Amino acid sequence: MAANPNPTSAAAFVNHTGARIMEWADALAVHTEQPGMLTRTYLTDAHHGAAAQLAAWMEAAGMTVRRDAAGNVIGRYEGTAPDAPVLLTGSHFDTVRDAGRYDGNLGVILPIACVDAWHRVGRRFPFAIEVVGFAEEEGVRFKATLLGSRAIAGTFDTRVLDNLDDAGSTMRDVMRAAGFEPDQLPAAAHDRRQVLGFIEVHIEQGPVLLNEGLPVGVVTAISGASRFLVELEGLAGHAGTVPMEMRRDAAMAAAEIGLYIERRCGGKPGLVGTVGQFNVPNGATNVVPGRAVFSIDIRAGDDAEREAAVNDVLAEIERICARRNVRAAQVRKTHEAASVPCAPWLQDQWAAAIERAGAPVRHLPSGAGHDAMAIAALTDVAMLFVRCGNGGISHHPTEIMTAEDAQVAANVFSAFVEHFQRKQ
Repeated sequence: MAANPNPTSAAAFVNHTGARIMEWADALAVHTEQPGMLTRTYLTDAHHGAAAQLAAWMEAAGMTVRRDAAGNVIGRYEGTAPDAPVLLTGSHFDTVRDAGRYDGNLGVILPIACVDAWHRVGRRFPFAIEVVGFAEEEGVRFKATLLGSRAIAGTFDTRVLDNLDDAGSTMRDVMRAAGFEPDQLPAAAHDRRQVLGFIEVHIEQGPVLLNEGLPVGVVTAISGASRFLVELEGLAGHAGTVPMEMRRDAAMAAAEIGLYIERRCGGKPGLVGTVGQFNVPNGATNVVPGRAVFSIDIRAGDDAEREAAVNDVLAEIERICARRNVRAAQVRKTHEAASVPCAPWLQDQWAAAIERAGAPVRHLPSGAGHDAMAIAALTDVAMLFVRCGNGGISHHPTEIMTAEDAQVAANVFSAFVEHFQRKQ
């Protein structure tokens, strides 16, 4: 147990944290690029406004605050010694377009609120705590993801500095105009020798906890993902005059591939396959489709299982195309990310913290990507999922959670930190 120079418990303050978290989420949502909806992309005026608000809350909670070269907002709550190693936590404060209020944001404001409770009673720990508001995770503006966490992990790919936004501005120019120097990005990397681990609190973005009536869960792994863009070429023809057995219908070949993906990835926990885009270019009601373009997204917490599914799908594309006399003009991989297991020693401490908070312990994988994926290159990582309502909908304005669940998550986070044991 960490030393407590003030015997007064922080619990009295923590018990009011759930309502504060919900209020702060509403206040942060004011910073948006589009009136009437929440959209906050990297280094826009709305993004700077949210960063300033986070910095103000951090300072009020007794933290020293800085922004690094990537625009991350970092609040440090010192330990009992000024050179103490650090336990990292946080999440992202950028959003997708027309977003919900809790994705990413919860993992920044919840730790700030808990630090504020410790600060009020003068409690410090043998380690420092750094709460990081990662400046960019979603990849909306410059089509490059995890920029903030990659900078801290020391894995920032400087080639993305040439990426353009919709206005034709490069990331490099936008960063400089905002006062951030891209040449200083290497200095944003943390020294792994001074980092004890990374923990992230995040809404589940799915229905598992909701359906099981559980407020929180321990994440076992962040799923790896393989994505492809596929273009099929058949032969366009008149819908009324080309006999069915003579058709080279690209759309029906694509549809059959999609149904195979559904079958192949169904029934295996943790394995999912999605055709999220399906287009018939220049299609018409009375024309047999000569082209079809579609996406494939296959994810699993186990890389071997994901790779086996990918290989089966690629082989089935060839078989279906051959049987239907359709050509796979393009099968282009657009994304590949290995799964990231959460460290067992940190999972165990999350589980113990949940038990201390009086909640049942549930372990589950994450099918979505998170900043923890990038930070895993720096240190061991672990995540706490928090139940979201409305069927688990996320990345949408109908994304919801409750103050009661925010309170449980705050209690769990507080118990984790107060009983944190370094890796042996």
